[in-house]
Amino acid sequence: MEGEAVSGAQLIAQALKAQNIEYMFGIVGIPVTEIAIAAQAVGIKYVGMRNEQAACYAASAVGYLTGRPGVCLVVSGPGFLHTLGGMANATINCWPLIVIGGSSDRNQETMGAFQEFPQVEAGRLYNKLSVRPSSLEVIPAVIEKAVRTSMYGRPGSCYIDIPGDFVNLQVNKSSVKYMECCLPPPISMAEHSAVSKAASVIVLSKQPLLIIGKGAAYSHAENNIRKLVDLCGLPFLPTPMAKGVVPDNHPNCVAAARSTALQHADVIILLGARLNWILHFGLPPRYQRDVKVIQIDICAEELGNNVRPAATLLGDIDAVTEQLLEELKKRSWKYPSNSEWWQKLRGKIKNNEERSKGLALQKSLPMNYYTVFHHIRDLIPKDCILVSEGANTMDIGRTMLPNFYPRQRLDAGTFGTMGVGLGFAIAAAMVARDHSPGRRVVCIEGDSAFGFSGMEVETICRYNLPILIIVVNNNGIYTGLDANSWEQMLKFGDPVTCVPPVSLLPNAHYEKIMSAFGGKGYFVKTPEELQNALKASVTDEQTPSLINVMIDPQSERKKQEFPWLTRSNL
Repeated sequence: MEGEAVSGAQLIAQALKAQNIEYMFGIVGIPVTEIAIAAQAVGIKYVGMRNEQAACYAASAVGYLTGRPGVCLVVSGPGFLHTLGGMANATINCWPLIVIGGSSDRNQETMGAFQEFPQVEAGRLYNKLSVRPSSLEVIPAVIEKAVRTSMYGRPGSCYIDIPGDFVNLQVNKSSVKYMECCLPPPISMAEHSAVSKAASVIVLSKQPLLIIGKGAAYSHAENNIRKLVDLCGLPFLPTPMAKGVVPDNHPNCVAAARSTALQHADVIILLGARLNWILHFGLPPRYQRDVKVIQIDICAEELGNNVRPAATLLGDIDAVTEQLLEELKKRSWKYPSNSEWWQKLRGKIKNNEERSKGLALQKSLPMNYYTVFHHIRDLIPKDCILVSEGANTMDIGRTMLPNFYPRQRLDAGTFGTMGVGLGFAIAAAMVARDHSPGRRVVCIEGDSAFGFSGMEVETICRYNLPILIIVVNNNGIYTGLDANSWEQMLKFGDPVTCVPPVSLLPNAHYEKIMSAFGGKGYFVKTPEELQNALKASVTDEQTPSLINVMIDPQSERKKQEFPWLTRSNL
């Protein structure tokens, strides 16, 4: 209506709603409280968190799970600074995210205003776009650009800075530049010559390997990738968050022979995966010196990174996979299932699975990681969303816990970020509640990882999110001390000088944090106690639960063929 006024907070909320934003996570205070209230008024779901970093992780996970960015709302200065980890994590993971931060009033700039900080400048390092609206009238246009930028091309984080005086300032509606919802990201396809070249390399391969990255999961390429695997008989290896794009129990999955598959493949097809530390940079000794790499990626700058590829296919993973599939169909090519390469891979898979099974069935107490994951695997729902973080907890869990559906594993990701677990779990539970009712979220964490954001348990209970948290507790980081060793250590003097830096308090009762807020907590030491706690937690679909599982403080992974992931003989 002509002459009707609208506040800055209302403009922000309306603009976000117009861009089909569903979720906002944050911690309110001066000057952003009114923005959260206005967001709720237009139907955006607001989740109040206990730490801005966890709020930012949650909003970024929404972007990955739905393809539409979540919003993280924070106050100025320290509130904004606490989101930097979440913004960097989203951008490096290639997940869409919008962060809205309050800032100092414009008329107090350079005067030493409350929590004054150069937020727009600081945000540029972590974001695809870092911007401050010049007036209330342009807020919808700025928000549309930020949402569009976060999703288009290689997804990432965008920051919008809101001066404190903008929040309650009012402007006539007729002067506002309103924007329609931005279009979905355009679907780009590879050049036909590049597709033909890639197909030629594949059909001449002797030991091919398909590597599926989380970019393929984000692109919803699962149907075409499954057809490619089935039609061509290709062995495939998923990166951690690509597990489930093709089910882990598919006969062509060679995750249990990962090192062998990487080290001996002569042709590798990369589907939305980067040759970074997770894939050992594509370099020897993890790979053959003459391995031929076919890269398929949405980001042109990624093509040729660390290696000289045999073929590069620039475009959307789903669309390009379909192109490649059609080209291989024309050539009627299928890799023989009785080849020496398959025999070698299957032999290694069988050997590694038997080693893991032997560790899982050990009867000794305290339990080891493999025993714990053996029971978890048997009792949690097959369609649950798995959130995992920690060192050994995450790495062993990746090998022991199968995924059968895409976009249902969230972990430390490309940035290797600790502290993401509970934020990711809260986001996953919100999305599941609205889009997949009845789907459970199971968050499996090491005790150190849980400590980064443990107070978000209160958030989980406040919103009654039926999340099952399992803390695999070894009393430390990597390894810890048992109670007796801890007591002996303290006899030598002050713990700050004599206790190993990796040690945490033995037998800490993390489950009591959950029970303190109204959820159910379980402290378990034996396989029988673990089974009973899992059954009770899975059966109760309404109450948040935390199972604190005590394991051998010295329990580790089985011996690796190569040392630490990031080390390579460059």
